[in-house]
Amino acid sequence: MNRPKSARERSLSQLADFLGVEPTSQVDVKFTGVSSDSRNIEKGDLFIALPGARSHGSAFLATALERGARAILTDQHGDEVASRIASAIPRLVVSKPRSICGLVASWFYGEPSKSLFVAGVTGTNGKTTTTYLLQQIWSAAGYKSGLIGTIGIQMGERKIPATHTTPESDEIQRLLALMKEDGARGVAMEVSSHALSQERVKSINFQAVGFTNLTQDHLDYHGSMESYFQAKRSLFTHDYAELAVISIDGEYGKQLWNEVSIPKQSISVKGKADWYLERRERTADGFELLVRGPEGISIENKFNLIGEHNLENLLVAIALAYKSGIDPLVIATSLPMLTGAPGRLESVVTPTTTTRGIKVLVDYAHTPDAVERVLTAVRAQGVQRIIAVLGCGGERDKAKRPMMGSALNNGADLPIFTSDNPRGENPREIIDEMLSGVVLKEGAEVIIDRRSAIKRAIQLSQKGDAVIVLGKGHETGQEINGVKSPFNDVEELEAALSERT
Repeated sequence: MNRPKSARERSLSQLADFLGVEPTSQVDVKFTGVSSDSRNIEKGDLFIALPGARSHGSAFLATALERGARAILTDQHGDEVASRIASAIPRLVVSKPRSICGLVASWFYGEPSKSLFVAGVTGTNGKTTTTYLLQQIWSAAGYKSGLIGTIGIQMGERKIPATHTTPESDEIQRLLALMKEDGARGVAMEVSSHALSQERVKSINFQAVGFTNLTQDHLDYHGSMESYFQAKRSLFTHDYAELAVISIDGEYGKQLWNEVSIPKQSISVKGKADWYLERRERTADGFELLVRGPEGISIENKFNLIGEHNLENLLVAIALAYKSGIDPLVIATSLPMLTGAPGRLESVVTPTTTTRGIKVLVDYAHTPDAVERVLTAVRAQGVQRIIAVLGCGGERDKAKRPMMGSALNNGADLPIFTSDNPRGENPREIIDEMLSGVVLKEGAEVIIDRRSAIKRAIQLSQKGDAVIVLGKGHETGQEINGVKSPFNDVEELEAALSERT
């Protein structure tokens, strides 16, 4: 694990003074790194043992010690575990270690977020594309930057796979420190509702935060839309951010706008706002746009992404880019060069698609709203028929399954219901929940095996059709009964296309 140069040696007494707590031992041990993941511990590190949803970090204390942990920061439970298996190791005990994990890491790395323009983007849909667009605008301006999100972590030319949309708090601080040392001026970060609820982004100084939309998702975790909204809302406070950029086209966006007390700017694809579309004309590849902003700002050019939802994403990205100091003329020049994020309305082009005259796409859409938006965007391209493949993930929000099934059935001409990542659930039962209350249209099919469903979609396609595979996007694996096997929708489509001559 790469360590920033700012990871200088600190003592447990210094940390105790900083936190205002007493160490359980008078040994003034020094540590040279911090980590809440026992697998990433290096010799001389402070191990932060956090309480988790399924287990406590202290359950991995033996591993941390084997790898060279020199001290522990934990809660009362972790202290009791440590006293049994490693009573001599110095430790600090606090009531809520998760709340201060990011604070400790930020202190250790020299508060890197205060030296960067950190832009956080939250919302049900659009986080990935918005941060991806923002980073491209920065690149066009010669503004070195970093990216943290669902697709992965990017520092200059270096790309690192991501395990979560938003990493653990100490990991974020390490990444920010590395990006700062790499010469980055800005960092575009996706901020998930889980991360906000679990306090993973505490102690990050966001210069600006953006809100795209809020529609049903993650109710298995949050319990209700109100709880889900409140998690998102917490980002738009003085505790986190200096400026809020909010899409006011949806009801939750309007509610957020009315409740936010920090400086704010509105964006709208549907009407007037601080940032809005004065003109948009649909083209074969996207739109011709005239964007108006505060103080008479005018940004005009081509934008080569399809779909109204991508206009929302773009306006949030533009507002954040402008706040970071990018000249509107530079932003305008960058628009035709912007591309979509991997797995977001990503085109799959092969000799077969060209000779047969079909469009083939992959999209990450995994909420009812996203499925509807994406299929509407494809329909607007003037295709003959839409053949769409969709499943729902297992062990996730079950309440959205019938709505996703309905969105697929209503939006596609030939809907194909299949598996996504069933995880520990029965794939057929997941599909049955998707079909609950849905009157299938003529031509709809149920094919449990995702590979077979993709092949069938390609077999059914004719000139002028669009085939779109939804739900997994950039993902490269499929989890069935706890086993994750390689599976990439783009590769499966390419294979299916090569078989159809």
